[in-house]
Amino acid sequence: MKKYFLFFLFLVFSTYSLAEEKFVYLDVNFLLSESESGKYINNELNKINNKNIEEFKKIENSIKTEEDNLLKQKNILKEEEFNSKLKKLREKYKSYQELKKKKNNDLKKLRDDAVNQILKIINDVLTQYSTKNNISLVIEKKNVVIGKTELDITKDILNVLNKKIKKVEIN
Repeated sequence: MKKYFLFFLFLVFSTYSLAEEKFVYLDVNFLLSESESGKYINNELNKINNKNIEEFKKIENSIKTEEDNLLKQKNILKEEEFNSKLKKLREKYKSYQELKKKKNNDLKKLRDDAVNQILKIINDVLTQYSTKNNISLVIEKKNVVIGKTELDITKDILNVLNKKIKKVEIN
């Protein structure tokens, strides 16, 4: 009888010790899109992107106009002159494509750098929050199949993040 009693006590205390571990989950994408700093970054990057798109449209229209003019002059110009103008137009188009690729890569790099800055701050906030609230493990929400809504700390972290930082400088 003592063996069963000791086994029962061991079983109760071992499950009790496991119950003290606190697990929570967090939606990082929500933080990046809904925090004040995340909204600021998205707004600034959209401004840059729209400016780039306008510039691209101007260049495209210029190239299109030159192409139309060149086609209109095809029968009037000598073949050598036409081919040289066509070659220049192709070079202009190629440089436009390189410019577009470079600007898109620069924009992507700006986005990645800004997101990394926010993620570092989120990591600091999570470290402080988990220490303060005795949290053992924080899991990203996209890796959670199902969980209690009480375990979602996204709103709490969003509030702390908004108090800590309003905007991230884009270089």
